[in-house]
Amino acid sequence: MSLYAIGDLHLHFGCPLKARGQMGQAWRDHERIFRENCLRLVRPEDTLVLVGDHSWGRNMDECAPDFDYIQRLPGRKILLRGNHDMFWDAKKTARLNEQFSGKLCFLQNNYYAYGDYALVGTKGFTFEGPFYLDGKGRITGWDEEAQAHAEKIAARELERLRASFEAARADGFRQFIMFLHYPPTNILERDSGFTRMAEEYGARQVIYAHCHGPQRFFDSIQGAYNGVRYSLVSGDFRRWMPLKALD
Repeated sequence: MSLYAIGDLHLHFGCPLKARGQMGQAWRDHERIFRENCLRLVRPEDTLVLVGDHSWGRNMDECAPDFDYIQRLPGRKILLRGNHDMFWDAKKTARLNEQFSGKLCFLQNNYYAYGDYALVGTKGFTFEGPFYLDGKGRITGWDEEAQAHAEKIAARELERLRASFEAARADGFRQFIMFLHYPPTNILERDSGFTRMAEEYGARQVIYAHCHGPQRFFDSIQGAYNGVRYSLVSGDFRRWMPLKALD
């Protein structure tokens, strides 16, 4: 039994015009490449966590072919909400879990067990600018109003993440793998509410996505930091190969 993770599939079987927005060699025929990688790697008894931005579909009808694609992947599939997942109302996660019972699992204000570990998570949020640069590309300032708005959203996401941790802890779990869609910190931060919560609960790993293209791959923490291992699993960063997080 193994635990795998990847994010940002950005499927568009139900709205093919969205494919025009996916630029670069890394996105060419990515659905086929990812599926073939999963079929080689992921076994029926394994768990695959998809860390947000599953579909370009704006509603359940447009997402239906994308859900069908995900359901046909091997293993147990756990989905986290991303910023582009317009089909997912955070307040109606229980309804999604009922609709896809036995097929897909949706992670929001809840948790899923993996051996002795609880898989917890939320979309997260971080301030991404606008930043003001000088002629050498160095940051000289930022939009403080946008930053204040981002902090409010992050505070709400931290409440949801704590609910996920507490639900698992109430059931006796003491080991955690934490999932976010957004990176845990932005380019100005060395830590954040998300890193501090990971340390508070003793999470072994934090796995996140959202950062696309070589210019964004190193916007946040990777590797060991304050006793927690951080991993970026954006699909283009991983070249559509899921990360094995645990055996």
